[in-house]
Amino acid sequence: MEITPDAVRWVLIGLFILLISIALHEFGHAMMADLLGDDTPRRQGRVTLNPLAHADPIGTFLLPLLGGLHGAAGGSGGGFGWGKPVQWQPQRINRKWRMSTATILVATAGPGMNFVLALVTAIVGTILVEKGVIARYGDLHKIFYYTVTTNFVLMFFNLLPIPPLDGGHVAQQFMPYKHRAKFDEYARFGPFIVMAFALIPQLSQVFVRPALWCTNHLLDVIKSIVS
Repeated sequence: MEITPDAVRWVLIGLFILLISIALHEFGHAMMADLLGDDTPRRQGRVTLNPLAHADPIGTFLLPLLGGLHGAAGGSGGGFGWGKPVQWQPQRINRKWRMSTATILVATAGPGMNFVLALVTAIVGTILVEKGVIARYGDLHKIFYYTVTTNFVLMFFNLLPIPPLDGGHVAQQFMPYKHRAKFDEYARFGPFIVMAFALIPQLSQVFVRPALWCTNHLLDVIKSIVS
C-alpha cells in the first residue's frame, strides 16, 4: 500500500510526541536520583529537559520511525521505542535513604512523569476543545489525544514487573531475600520477555488496554468538570 504525504506527516508527529514523552520519562529518573544525592546523572548531563540528551538513535528514532511507516503502509506498526537509560549509583545516595527505597523512587519517577504529562495534556486539551479554541476531532485534538495515550502506554508498559523495566526494579526490591537468586535467574530472560510484550499484539494488550481506558475515562472526567 502506498504511503501518503499525510500519513508521513502523522508518523513524524507521532515520533515527536514519543521523543518528548521518552525524554520526560528519563528526566524523571535523573531528577529523582539527583534529589536523593547521587550526582551521576547531573555529571552526565541527564538532569535536563533537552530531549536529545535522553534520545537513543535506534530506540527513539530509527525503530519508531520504521514502525510508524510500516503501519502507515497498511502493516502492523506503531510508536514503540525507548530512550538512553539513566545511569545512577545507589551507593552514592544520601544516607538517610534506604537503598531499596531509593531504588523504588528512582524507578517509579519515570512512569510518574509520564502520568504527569498525560494529566496536564488531557486538562489543557479538554479545556481548549470545550472553550472552542481548537476544533473537536480536528488535528490538534488528535495530537492531544495521542499524547495522552502515548504517555499512559509508556507508563503501564514500564511498570510491568519484568527486568530491565522500571517495574522489574520495583519487584526486585519487594522480592524476599531467599528468592533473589531465582529472580536474578529470571531477569536474564527479561529483555526477551519485554520484546515479546512489545511486539506481540495479544500480549501488548496487557498495557495498551489500560492505557486506552485511562485516556478515555480521564478525558470524560475532565470534560464533566470544565463543561
